[in-house]
Amino acid sequence: MNDQRPLIIIIAIVLVSVVLLTKLFLIQVADDSFLRRAERNAIQRVVDHPYRGLVYDRTGKIMVYNNPIFDLMVIPREFSVKDTARFCDLFQISKEQLIEAYTSARKYSAVKPSPLKKQISTTEFARIQDYLIDYPGLFVMTRAVRSYPQPSSANALGYIGEISARQLERDTLRYYRQGDYVGLSGIEGFYEPELRGIKGVKYRMVNVRGVDKGAFKNGEYDTASVAGHNLTSTIDLELQQYGEMLMAGKRGSVVAIEPKSGEVLAMISAPSYDPNILTGAKFGANYMELNQDESKPLFNRPIMAMYPPGSIFKIVQSLVGLQMGVLSPNTTYSCNRSLVACHNHPNPVNLFGAVKYSCNPYYHQAYRAMINREVSRSTFKDTEIGLNAWREYVVKFGLGGPLGIDLYNEKGGSIPSSNLYDRIYGPGRWKYSTIYSLSIGQGEMLVTPLQMANLAAIFANKGYYYPPHLVKAIDGDPNKIPQRFRTRMDVGVDAQHFDLIQDAMAEAIYGTAARAAINDITIAGKTGTAQNPQGEDHSVFIAFAPKDDPKIAIAVYVENAGWGGRAAASTASLMIEKYLRGEITRPALEEYVLAGKFM
Repeated sequence: MNDQRPLIIIIAIVLVSVVLLTKLFLIQVADDSFLRRAERNAIQRVVDHPYRGLVYDRTGKIMVYNNPIFDLMVIPREFSVKDTARFCDLFQISKEQLIEAYTSARKYSAVKPSPLKKQISTTEFARIQDYLIDYPGLFVMTRAVRSYPQPSSANALGYIGEISARQLERDTLRYYRQGDYVGLSGIEGFYEPELRGIKGVKYRMVNVRGVDKGAFKNGEYDTASVAGHNLTSTIDLELQQYGEMLMAGKRGSVVAIEPKSGEVLAMISAPSYDPNILTGAKFGANYMELNQDESKPLFNRPIMAMYPPGSIFKIVQSLVGLQMGVLSPNTTYSCNRSLVACHNHPNPVNLFGAVKYSCNPYYHQAYRAMINREVSRSTFKDTEIGLNAWREYVVKFGLGGPLGIDLYNEKGGSIPSSNLYDRIYGPGRWKYSTIYSLSIGQGEMLVTPLQMANLAAIFANKGYYYPPHLVKAIDGDPNKIPQRFRTRMDVGVDAQHFDLIQDAMAEAIYGTAARAAINDITIAGKTGTAQNPQGEDHSVFIAFAPKDDPKIAIAVYVENAGWGGRAAASTASLMIEKYLRGEITRPALEEYVLAGKFM
């Protein structure tokens, strides 16, 4: 029997060789998954962050632009350091910061990039870029922070910051990633979708040491980022800066509106801050300092501070009374100071005189006529019905709820209804004597400075307004702003009733607000002194000008400054002159306001 073992061995070797060659063929030719895996190991995916849109004022002056900065990114699985001390010295980071940042990055993902050091300046990047090749897993990502050529409009413009974990959870479109910057307040926050742009992606070839070897497949799979949309603000930067100068060292608000459009010309919150300090690497420390400041510079007073309107509200009472048919131009009441305190003026007065002289007892009696209309035999029920009917008129003036400006966190003030007094006193246990302070804008009534400026616009327009807004165009197109800002809102009062009130407001300037008078410019205005239980009363003034062709409506609140005819009226008058004339012709009045000695 022939020995066949050599043949069997040869056959076995051939079979094994065939199997191995087949497998090798499948790996190298037929199946490219291993090739793709190898390529992926050598490809770095780099997100190309877009530049945020720019912000201009209404005259085309730049208000916000981008300043490039760099984030030092790390891929934990690829990163290694042999000499920690040298690394920390080169990259200007402490050992504790390095450990904390690396631990946080590894916790997020071992294979995805995370920031190791954020917001490196151009100068610092130039110093460290040659050392990056010595540390696998490190690369630099270009970003941009906001810069402001003028230290103005901080509360209106807002600021950007790193996205929070809660915001990431709410990001249903999965646009953002950990470490991204996002608008957190002001215009930056409200118009975040328009400003942020569209991210791009670049695929780069790198060797085992992390050295960039060029674009993957000549950039075939790259996508370019798209810059955000540019915004044209309604703000007049020159007027805004002038108002901020006048309010320096004071607490309060100035809001100026173009009546025919609702465009906000100036929005001053005092005290404020330089918006440049909430950019760059010191954002966190500077934010904490501002947040702990007792003067509350981060508090946006024009939309968040709520005060009693005081005597300003009398002009609303006048129109409501006229529209209800309770008042007429000839309705006359005596200045009965046993009802409520008042100052010296001619007595008795009709409606015109009541506005001109701001007579408290007149409105005490007029308001009673609006509330107690003998609808019910019970004075308690009659007051409840009358209050709710009166409130329906008042809220149409944009009071008692947010106006919907293009800023977050706007407060709505309060116009009380019967529900409030039922909770306080119990149903059927309150009457007119409980609520009479509402007649002169006190009591449980609260408004914001923005609402008061809008009220001035309503009187300028004789019965309508456009919701106040801070952006007038997106990429130069006014039709791209939200539709609600282009929708006229009528207050439900006949235009003819406004004529008498406008005339009385113009006369009032020469009585309670003589400092506000401007030669050759007719101002219609109303002073107010909002009571403040915690200290000196607040000085309040609203106005519009020129009376017969209004170009500006304004509200000024100066906290703890007393009578409205002093601080608030003087400030408003200067703002009106600055906007209409472009210059100030009354330096003495300007010096008076800047000195701030109103009491």
